[in-house]
Amino acid sequence: MRENADRPETIDSRIAARLKELRAARGWSLDELAKRSEVSRATLSRLEKAEVSASAAVLGKLCAVYGLPMSRLMMMAEAGYTPLLRPADQPVWKDAEIGFTRRSLSPPAEALSGEAVECVLAPGAHIAYSAPPRPGLEHHLLMREGKLTVRLDETVHTLSPGDSLRYRLFGASSFETPAGEGARYILFLV
Repeated sequence: MRENADRPETIDSRIAARLKELRAARGWSLDELAKRSEVSRATLSRLEKAEVSASAAVLGKLCAVYGLPMSRLMMMAEAGYTPLLRPADQPVWKDAEIGFTRRSLSPPAEALSGEAVECVLAPGAHIAYSAPPRPGLEHHLLMREGKLTVRLDETVHTLSPGDSLRYRLFGASSFETPAGEGARYILFLV
């Protein structure tokens, strides 16, 4: 997690506000959310105050508890819906500690279910999710550059440029790049 003190409104501060709203809408205390998500109460408090930025792993745990894909959380943090997004206007979120960058190519809208995101993992990066945000969430992954290992429960797929992988999430998943090479891929969520 990264410190965010005394900054103007950012994607991180908007995510913090949405996380607080999601918890409040369910009537959960920070302690209840900590139990459900396996994220410490102190971390949750600091996230909701926008004192720190969440890692991809922490956001993954929270999204699983709330039953929504990370991209839906990102959409909730963005203002409005625009049908055409130029590259300069596509929201980008980074987890510098892991080496993960996520660009919303087609941010979701309330009336639309599909979306596309471009993901970049640095060499030697590893992201693990203990549960899907929504059981059965469909992914279509298209490798653009580098090498990527995707683990879906006990099934392992090693991907190279041009490969595509279609799957539905029901359990744990992880994404990992080798030490000497990163990866860039497009992920379509349905």
